Amino acid sequence: MENFSKNVFHDGVMRERLPKNVYTKLKKAVQEGSALPLELADAVAQGMKEWAIEQGATHYTHWFQPLTGVTAEKHEAFLSPVGEGKVMLEFSGKELVRSEADASSFPSGGLRATFEARGYTVWDCTSPAFLRREGETVTLCIPTAFCSYTGEALDKKTPLLRSMEAINREGLRILRLFGNEKSRFVRPSVGAEQEYFLIDREKYLKRKDIVYTGRTLFGSMPAKGQELDDHYYGIIRKRIAEFMRDLDEELWSLGVPVKTEHNEVAPSQHELAVVYEEANISLDHNQLVMESLKKVASRHGLECLLHEKPFAGINGSGKHNNWSLTTDDGINLMNPGESPHENIQFLLVLSCVLAAVDTHSELLRMSAANVGNDHRLGADEAPPAIISCFIGSQLQGVVEQLIGTGYATASQKGRSLTMGVRALPNVLADDTDRNRTSPFAFTGNKFEFRMLGSSDSIAGANIILNTITAEQFKLAADFLEQQEDFETAVHDYLKKLLREHERIIFNGNGYGKEWVEEAKKRGLSNLPSMIDAIPALVSESSIKLFESFEVFTRKELESRVEIEYEAYSKAINIEAKAMIDIAGKSIIPAVIRYTTRLADSIIKLKTAVADIEPYAQNSILIDVNEHLKSAKFALENLIKLMDDAGEVVGVDKHARYMREVIVPAMEELRKPIDELEMIVDKDLWPMPSYGDLLFEV
Repeated sequence: MENFSKNVFHDGVMRERLPKNVYTKLKKAVQEGSALPLELADAVAQGMKEWAIEQGATHYTHWFQPLTGVTAEKHEAFLSPVGEGKVMLEFSGKELVRSEADASSFPSGGLRATFEARGYTVWDCTSPAFLRREGETVTLCIPTAFCSYTGEALDKKTPLLRSMEAINREGLRILRLFGNEKSRFVRPSVGAEQEYFLIDREKYLKRKDIVYTGRTLFGSMPAKGQELDDHYYGIIRKRIAEFMRDLDEELWSLGVPVKTEHNEVAPSQHELAVVYEEANISLDHNQLVMESLKKVASRHGLECLLHEKPFAGINGSGKHNNWSLTTDDGINLMNPGESPHENIQFLLVLSCVLAAVDTHSELLRMSAANVGNDHRLGADEAPPAIISCFIGSQLQGVVEQLIGTGYATASQKGRSLTMGVRALPNVLADDTDRNRTSPFAFTGNKFEFRMLGSSDSIAGANIILNTITAEQFKLAADFLEQQEDFETAVHDYLKKLLREHERIIFNGNGYGKEWVEEAKKRGLSNLPSMIDAIPALVSESSIKLFESFEVFTRKELESRVEIEYEAYSKAINIEAKAMIDIAGKSIIPAVIRYTTRLADSIIKLKTAVADIEPYAQNSILIDVNEHLKSAKFALENLIKLMDDAGEVVGVDKHARYMREVIVPAMEELRKPIDELEMIVDKDLWPMPSYGDLLFEV
């Protein structure tokens, strides 16, 4: 308890450090989202500086989340010269509120040219500042938004904050329809589950493919993978347990409420989960989780892999985004209560969410699109690339009643679960089962969006969930506010909404091939790759949606499309070049050494015994030579195709070329090399095997 939030300038520290009137005004500004006067910022900066310096800090930084997928920071000393060889430690409100960053050096999708460098980081006072400790170095980190000189968002946080304002505004209208005049705001509440792999760092450094790309580009599965399911929830090994303990202490000191941790399905795979927080806090904390996983792993001689598919043949890693809507006075809008059929407010919220997901399913799919996730989605280890909603048998029954008559008169109740052993107590089972194959599943009092990749920021998914739901709330409020007979009107509206969007509900096996055909009949989109999903960002319906709620401008959306295409092309380009480098300089030479050794042994054997037939050696040599020949041809082909890639004009066309031409060529190079790994002497193979990486941690 003493460790939790010790490195955070949290509410309790502010109450203690700031003058009472300053603290009160700051709290009001945070809750209401109002602007902060500069004189108030000066007082906050003074208290923040004194606290940080007492903790050993010498520098501060505006900590922000550009469109690179990682965080960024520029450190500034508190030091200010005052003459005569002396200095003062200063930190003003102006320095707290705003700093300048080179906007043209971050991805901007054309929003900033090279000669237009100015950009600004702006303090997000709703997210607490914290201290980062690296050995003896202590830095005050101030969470900020990042925008261009002309005001366009160049980061992941600004649009999230905008979407939170939209859902708050429209969510309050829904509450007012039901007579709630007490709640002052509605906020999205998010809990992120993070999956990751841990491997030995010395072995990691010998795998240049993982070093360059985050995943293995070559590698054959060992005799054992995850077939026995013995790693899932298994006993946590000593080295990993020590890592987890260190990680917990690191994150708890930063105020990140990590609660759950366990072994995941694949060998060397693990998961942690964080308690629910407001969406922008959860965003910051998930970034800290990913950074801390890397940092703490290195302290234990380990390497943390956040790539969605670091190893072929076993499960990859995802990130589950648990999303709900809560008020300042503790109401969860997604809590169905004990009698969901009687909870009309909940049923309206549920229906609006279902309508939102159906209307903008391609946008939601886009939020889970990245290069690594292309290896996971639809591969019987993650939800398919088709968006659908699981609502469970209890709510399914209520929905069917509403579709039929507009009214629901009953709902399935939970049951007592008897284990058949007198010594075990009876327990109350949940009202409905769970469905781990669903991309967007209702799980009691929240929706779990299961499609995100493990390396992804959670910003994109929550921006879209907030905005598309705000749109449906607005449509509902616009209609219902005008009706004289609210009771009849709301039931009619529920019936209409659910009838129009019933197709999005699917409670069955999302991994089944039958679902792909069924989804096609229903008219649901199936976007298997990132390249297929990107255009959804700039469809006319998406532009209208985001501009109407002032979450994105058309210009911001177009810039993000360009950034996404470029990110895809660059990632595949790095992977292909890494394959060419590793295959040409390490693997093929190693195989040639092996064939030379084999040939020498054949010659020596024949010399020693004239009539002997070295059948085994001859057979192996022929097999190796055939695979080596295939590898050489595939390598030459990949080199040629990569040279041709430079002739493809247009970011979208170039990305599609990389997807449709380069990726298959990479797979063709991998096949013979993986076969060779199963034959060539282990002592000659130039890098650790899957078995070394997955089972020797």
